Amino acid sequence: METRKTGTTTVGIKYKSGIVMAAESKATMGNLVASKEAQKIYAIDDKIAVTTAGSAGDSQQLVRIVQAEINLYKIGRGSEITVNAVSTLLSNILQASRYYPWLAMMILGGVDKKGAHLCSLDPIGGGGDDEYISTGSGSPMAYGVLEDGYKKNMTKEEAIKLAVRSIRAARERDIYSGGLQINVVAIEDSGMEFVNPDKIAELVK
Repeated sequence: METRKTGTTTVGIKYKSGIVMAAESKATMGNLVASKEAQKIYAIDDKIAVTTAGSAGDSQQLVRIVQAEINLYKIGRGSEITVNAVSTLLSNILQASRYYPWLAMMILGGVDKKGAHLCSLDPIGGGGDDEYISTGSGSPMAYGVLEDGYKKNMTKEEAIKLAVRSIRAARERDIYSGGLQINVVAIEDSGMEFVNPDKIAELVK
């Protein structure tokens, strides 16, 4: 338990036509910086992604399981899966292991035929929808920025700027958040786009 990778700040924001998700890239193992370029945002379908906080191994395994289940669903039913269905699937997986829980806290976001959806999932499957969410050790700092800056029907650019600001604030004050970059993804009905690192670097400045 003492050697598991911990410490993270991730953010999800719902805007007028989609979802923005962001994360820093520092992975820690106790007081050691295990990685400065850790991946914490995963595309699990064409228009659905998750952010991960907690144990890197548990999070990566959950992502692999869910990706496989989504592919089986699409092959079996011949249709796209909804964000709510993925949320239920993840919740059931997490709840089934509640006595030996997965050490993972996730934000699930995406767009389907019913619109944009954003929800969080705790290690034993509990969760709920919201307009903006943050997880991880730096989430108190990120929430301070989100509470101040969020407004309904934000544009994509406004949501990206707010996500970067909130992650930057956490990196400044949470010793377990940092790394070499901030990663951001935007999801709309047209698809998923990972924001250019040069654009993010300009926003950080």
